[in-house]
Amino acid sequence: MVSKTISSSQQVAQQLYCEHQSWLYQWLRNKVGCPQQAKDLAQDTFLNVLISPDLLTIRQPRPFLATVARRLVANYYRRKSLEDAYLEVLENQPEHLHPSPEERWVILETLEQIDSALDGLPAPVREAFLLAHLQGMRYCDIAERLRISSSSVKQYLQRANLQCFFALS
Repeated sequence: MVSKTISSSQQVAQQLYCEHQSWLYQWLRNKVGCPQQAKDLAQDTFLNVLISPDLLTIRQPRPFLATVARRLVANYYRRKSLEDAYLEVLENQPEHLHPSPEERWVILETLEQIDSALDGLPAPVREAFLLAHLQGMRYCDIAERLRISSSSVKQYLQRANLQCFFALS
């Protein structure tokens, strides 16, 4: 029974790919503008669909593919935004302080993991975290800016720090 399910999953995936890959590529190309990035995102979409438990129950392939692809496009733009911001910060640093390419990669990966961890938190918690860690603001200043108590700031930061700790460990 398991091999029959695997076989039918492979057939469904192959049919899905053959019938919709060209459409998905064009759709993604319109979204991101870059042909190579569109190809990469299309492949990532099909990989996500291939491992999806919903593969055998897909009734409307294009909306399903578009939903998966939208999430990947959002992640792509979020990562690109992080990279652009990081590179902008580097531009303003003296060259002798620039990290090696390997260190850059580690830093960008860590930033992406932190961003992903913070993504699941309420906006005020994320904002308190960013104000404290990126701008170095004190609890009382964050409290005033967010119009909350200092004890709330402390709770928000504990929550965000824990979220990041678990995401990075």
